[in-house]
Amino acid sequence: MNPNPAGSPQQPPAGGPSPYAVPPGAWGQPGSPAPAPQAAERGKVATVLLLVSTVFVGLMAGLFFAFDVSVMPGLAAGDERTYVTAMQNFNAAIDGNGLFGMVFVLALLIAAASAIVEFRAGRRNVAVWVAVATVAYFVVLMITFSVNIPLNNELADAGDAAKLTDFSIVEKFKSTWVSTNIIRTLLCTVALTALSRALVLYGRATR
Repeated sequence: MNPNPAGSPQQPPAGGPSPYAVPPGAWGQPGSPAPAPQAAERGKVATVLLLVSTVFVGLMAGLFFAFDVSVMPGLAAGDERTYVTAMQNFNAAIDGNGLFGMVFVLALLIAAASAIVEFRAGRRNVAVWVAVATVAYFVVLMITFSVNIPLNNELADAGDAAKLTDFSIVEKFKSTWVSTNIIRTLLCTVALTALSRALVLYGRATR
């Protein structure tokens, strides 16, 4: 006689696993990992911080580089009166630009925030590279506030270039301002390279 007539469910062997049992660890079962929306949200914040800091530092590196290879050599090829007038206009345009001011300052703050977030997330190798970028860009700001801005202010105080008789400020720009701007470009390049490396490591760590 057939112990399993047609239409009747087959019983699992005594003591064996049920074919209808939900595997241990499946979602919603005891011992299963709970969804972590907060962790996902923190991951998004970390990504945004790292990307924005990289873009902002890149923008500053591009600005300084443009002055190195085009603006300052072009002005040096002209007369001193034109040099003063042009630099006064450049400085006034940059100082009065809120977007520039935002990028200039936030590049440092966001990079620093990104380094802290990465360190707390346990991605220490990423945090180290972001910290290197933060320090390099911090030096850029220190040079700007201690050298370039005072020279810009001195140039602005010179007044109308058409009435100017003492052009010693031009020599300061051609020597000190130009040299420090090259240093700013190099430091921003270091910071941008470090952030690019951090992005690569971050991608590997979160893949």
